Amino acid sequence: MDQIACLYEISQALSNTNLKGSLKQVLSILHDYMGIERGYISILDYHQAEIHIEVAYGISEEARRRGRYRLGEGITGEVVATGRPIVVPIIGNEPRFLNRTRTRTEHEKKSTSFFCIPIKVGNQVLGTLSVDKRLEQEERLQIDLRFLSVVAALIAQTVYNLLVFEAEKRQLEEENIKLKEKLIEKYDFKHSIVGRSKAMKEVLSLTARAAQSDATVLIRGESGTGKELVANAIHYNSPRAKRPFVKINCAALPETLIESELFGHEKGAFSGAHVSKKGQFELANGGTIFLDEISEINHHLQAKLLRVLQEKEFYRVGGTKPIKVNVRVIAATNQNLEEAIKTGKFREDLYYRLNVFPIYIPPLRERRTDILLLTEHFLEEFNKKYGKSITRISTPAIDLLMKYHWPGNIRELKNCIERAVIVCDENVIRSYHLPPSLQTAESTQTQKGSSLKLAVESLEREMITEALKATKGNCSQAARRLDTTLRILSYKIKKYGLDPNMFK
Repeated sequence: MDQIACLYEISQALSNTNLKGSLKQVLSILHDYMGIERGYISILDYHQAEIHIEVAYGISEEARRRGRYRLGEGITGEVVATGRPIVVPIIGNEPRFLNRTRTRTEHEKKSTSFFCIPIKVGNQVLGTLSVDKRLEQEERLQIDLRFLSVVAALIAQTVYNLLVFEAEKRQLEEENIKLKEKLIEKYDFKHSIVGRSKAMKEVLSLTARAAQSDATVLIRGESGTGKELVANAIHYNSPRAKRPFVKINCAALPETLIESELFGHEKGAFSGAHVSKKGQFELANGGTIFLDEISEINHHLQAKLLRVLQEKEFYRVGGTKPIKVNVRVIAATNQNLEEAIKTGKFREDLYYRLNVFPIYIPPLRERRTDILLLTEHFLEEFNKKYGKSITRISTPAIDLLMKYHWPGNIRELKNCIERAVIVCDENVIRSYHLPPSLQTAESTQTQKGSSLKLAVESLEREMITEALKATKGNCSQAARRLDTTLRILSYKIKKYGLDPNMFK
């Protein structure tokens, strides 16, 4: 055996970035140079306090999986526990040898030697290098033991890197499971969709029913009404909750890229397609795909999407082989699809395929009873985010919120409350903390322009209202809180049509 040549080949094999592949190659090299019949690299799982065969040569995958030992159990467990190598001249004569892989015949047990060498980094035992070799003289056993000890030292860093990689992989998997659990909890109907109005109760009811079915869903509503939130709730409360949830904004992708993004492409399908690429439908296999702004896709893509919905298959760009997928489709739009059908911009057959289970989300102006509930929800959210302790919103500020027509719907309300929390240095959000567009709101439309006099009067009215609330309608105490006289306060109360008795 040319040991130098063998060690050189092993060092070359260990330069491979495929950690498991390089270790398998090392065992193959030992077979070529040493004539080993079987080889095993076992590693210690510190969490389970168990040693298992990670890489093997000369045995089946099923046999490899059987090779598991507790610390101190059998030859392998003893080597890991003590950190010292063991040579078994004849396997059949050693009672400590467990033969967990069940790969040695009775004849082989009488003619096979077993070497088990600890793999260490410093004083830390990571696992073992073990080999089966035909019985030879005692002197040869010691030579082989010394050589295998050198090999174990060479592969130690690769084994350490493999352990680190597996630990990081396990951590990522655990974090992924926790994140999915949090998402499921976050998008539970009780937490994700806020609203007690009759219209929103209907949306919640439909969303719950959609979640329990596998039907294609079409969510409709103005921009900012929460269509994506409903899509999230459907997926994370469905049997597909632990499978992929892929979201695509069809309006955000260039027309030249959207087909490749949705369905993938083959190598050479177009300039720059140097490798094959899976599309979002393939990545969502087994789960759900959410197609927002579905009205923005062109006729060619509409035809391909129709095929996916009908046949559950599609072709990659440049591909000739159909790809089968099991994907639940949820689509959303803020456009009038019926009008788009009349003008020829949207396929009627696709519309009926998408519109199996329609859900309409009303705009915020049509469910004003939810405005205060949503405001309190966002106030709690942004209090946590910015470390604030704002306890309430003043009555005049609430009046402004209720009168505004909210063209941006819930998204605009959320942004409005976030801004108010940021600029507020008190424990109460007042009207002047709200954006200027709301401070001049008088009805369902926002008035343009204002005056200093109106702004001062609005602030005065708010401060007096808050003082009367705090003193339960006691005008004398309210005057002291406002650092003014009772006569001036009484004049202002009369001017703004306030009734102190309402606050008692």
